[in-house]
Amino acid sequence: MGKSQVAKPAAIRHLLDAVKSRTAVVGVIGLGYVGLPLIRAFCAGGLKTMGFDVDAEKIRKLKAGQSYIRHLPSGLVAELVKSGKLTPTEDFSRLSECDVLIICVPTPLTVNRDPDMHYVAGTAQTIGRHLRPGQLIVLESTTYPGTTREVVLPLLEHSGLSVGRDFLLAYSPEREDPGRVDFQTADIPKVVGGFDALSLEAATGLYAHAVKTVVPVESCEIAEAAKILENCYRCINIAMINELKMIFDRMGIDVWKVIAAAKTKPFGFQAFYPGPGLGGHCIPIDPFYLSWKARQYEIPARFIELAGELNTSMPYYVISKVAEALNEIGRPIRESRILVLGLAYKKDVDDLRESPSIVLIEQLKKRGARVDYNDPFISSTHRQRHHDLQMKSVSLTPANLRKYDLVLIATDHSQYDWPMICRHSRLIVDTRNATASVKGMKTKIFLA
Repeated sequence: MGKSQVAKPAAIRHLLDAVKSRTAVVGVIGLGYVGLPLIRAFCAGGLKTMGFDVDAEKIRKLKAGQSYIRHLPSGLVAELVKSGKLTPTEDFSRLSECDVLIICVPTPLTVNRDPDMHYVAGTAQTIGRHLRPGQLIVLESTTYPGTTREVVLPLLEHSGLSVGRDFLLAYSPEREDPGRVDFQTADIPKVVGGFDALSLEAATGLYAHAVKTVVPVESCEIAEAAKILENCYRCINIAMINELKMIFDRMGIDVWKVIAAAKTKPFGFQAFYPGPGLGGHCIPIDPFYLSWKARQYEIPARFIELAGELNTSMPYYVISKVAEALNEIGRPIRESRILVLGLAYKKDVDDLRESPSIVLIEQLKKRGARVDYNDPFISSTHRQRHHDLQMKSVSLTPANLRKYDLVLIATDHSQYDWPMICRHSRLIVDTRNATASVKGMKTKIFLA
């Protein structure tokens, strides 16, 4: 039988028709930096959505038309809620009201750097309790190859329903990059892998309403591995440039000038830049998912492990540069007043997941420094899985800058007035080359 002649169960036919006609209700579980932009894309594509989250405060804000993500304006959220295109809820018994359920929950690491799957597994268990015939389940959380088949599917089938007959299952990796203005969710090609042919058909048709380009692949495992490859590529190259930074520093060579020279080559080279460590949810974490999985096949992922070691060691290298800089003015780290500029993991975002600034502050405090921070997008810290700084952003004024023995530039937000900062700081350690364009300043600046 040809593709169009394959017999389809009634529940699956109804689902495919709902997806095609845009009458399918899309439920997104996890309303963070991935889930909320995805809802925006589906609403723009003409589908109604429901947003699920266990965080009651997030749901309260969304119902009030308030956004908690900087690059998604509150006006947009208010419009989506008022129009009925988005229904936020913390009531997971309403999962059965959706034709599609997309899982966008965190996939962190344990303290031993093994995959922590309890968010994915817990969500799949919850869906399984409310699963009904005629639903498509899609996992978007970044994870190791095999997760959809080995972790999610068995938990869904505890419902007594069968994939391919009663419900469909797919994997489509998120590709969000918070803070980017040149790409939104709809602009980024969407890789989709289905558990079977019907699952791929449904998921491909679904995402075609939300994004401009859908890239179907042969299996969930290929889609899972594609996202891991993307992040391993970046992780390893960043680790290499971080290592070269330390080597060139010892040799008295400015790595930033080396990169500027190298990237004039129009082929065969892509510029990566050093920093105080890796941040965000993807690059510091996802490669370890693959190295963990590789161990099950008795294959050591040496590049990944080495890159991880280098990148996680960078905050400690920066601390050594802080100590070196303070030595120049005859001060130890202990009792020195230090201002960390930038708490977010990268410029112009309010996202502090896995931010190296957190480690920098904790390590400086551990060594006896008196530390403050400034970040124009993060007025105060909140409790994280492994950190709780309990700090508030201080004002960035000439008078305040002069109070500190050293200013540590950890994040190069565009809002920062670098000439003013250089003019009024006693001593600077710059991990982002942010002060390179400031000319004629007498402030001592150390690149780290």
